[in-house]
Amino acid sequence: MNLSTFLRLPLLPLLFLCLIVEAASTGRAMISPRVMIISMFTSEAEAWYTIPEFNVLARNITVPGLPRQFPQVHCTQDGTICQVTIGEGEINAAVSISTLVYSPLTNLTSTYFLIAGIAGVSPKIATIGSVTFARFAVQVGMQYEVDAREIPANFSSGYFPQGSEGPGQFPGTLYGTEVYEVNEALRKLAFDAARKGKLNDTAAAIQLRARYAKSPEFAAANKVSGPSVVLCDTATSDTFWDGRLLGEAFENTTRIFTNGTAVYCTTQQEDNATLEALMRGAMVKLLDFSRIIIMRSASDFDRQPIGETAVQQLLGPTPGFEPSIANLRFAGVEVVQMILRGWETTFERGVKPSNYVGDILGSLGGNPDFGPGSIFGGKPPR
Repeated sequence: MNLSTFLRLPLLPLLFLCLIVEAASTGRAMISPRVMIISMFTSEAEAWYTIPEFNVLARNITVPGLPRQFPQVHCTQDGTICQVTIGEGEINAAVSISTLVYSPLTNLTSTYFLIAGIAGVSPKIATIGSVTFARFAVQVGMQYEVDAREIPANFSSGYFPQGSEGPGQFPGTLYGTEVYEVNEALRKLAFDAARKGKLNDTAAAIQLRARYAKSPEFAAANKVSGPSVVLCDTATSDTFWDGRLLGEAFENTTRIFTNGTAVYCTTQQEDNATLEALMRGAMVKLLDFSRIIIMRSASDFDRQPIGETAVQQLLGPTPGFEPSIANLRFAGVEVVQMILRGWETTFERGVKPSNYVGDILGSLGGNPDFGPGSIFGGKPPR
């Protein structure tokens, strides 16, 4: 290729070409993992380092465009398992995952994505230290908001769906990122595998659970058996909320946005952004959206027990943090090893979904079993 031809190449393909040439010249091979573990911050990532089951620090690949604090994808020597830290919040998640998907250093067409992070949890559904697997991720922050001190007397919350006239109504305006549904058959396989792990617990976490014993509706929070593996759904918002009123508001949002199907359980700041970036990649055949697992362990409760205020709950100690970090590994290793052990027999060809898989718009084809239905007539957009 002569210089004049090289200079006429479009900027983005030119950048990719430069990266490929650099990779070849420095010996950095393209990675094509069977499992990509997605962490959000340092403690979540370190749960996977220096463990006996596999060594994801054997190969460290710098991927231009990843966060400055976390510039590398870490992989086992054979490249079958990799781990990436994408940063916290929706913006970091979307940009980092997009960088990963479109990098010429990655081939993710057969990769299983294990979103593995901590989260808040509803004491109605599970307790701290538990590990949850979601079918639905709901972006609850995508709403109108009025300060609670200024809401009408008949409003239950200052949050209500965009394009609606009050709480409890389905949104009249959709951006497309409000709800994602992942592969239920794969979720159940992951759930069964994770239950083989021995979950961590601490005396401090047990003491915190006991404060919820006075409320029958919070029986799940004070389980004598401690942490468990639970099937329930997750809510995404950049705002880190706390308290009974907001918990109930976003519980209702989750129910409304999914036509009553989802079970609100965990709260986190990234998953819908991560899923939208993966959705874009799936739409151009760079990955398979049916190979996504959403695993969140519970580090704190999303609302206070009787006798405490929301602020006391929010700013108080978080004894669930330690076991929630540990349990990402104890449950997650079982999921990763399930995929590797069953690669040739099951996972290489993919786990056929038993449900609709995709976003609220039907962007990958099919008709969502929630929301207003596909806006593309059940076919992928052209």
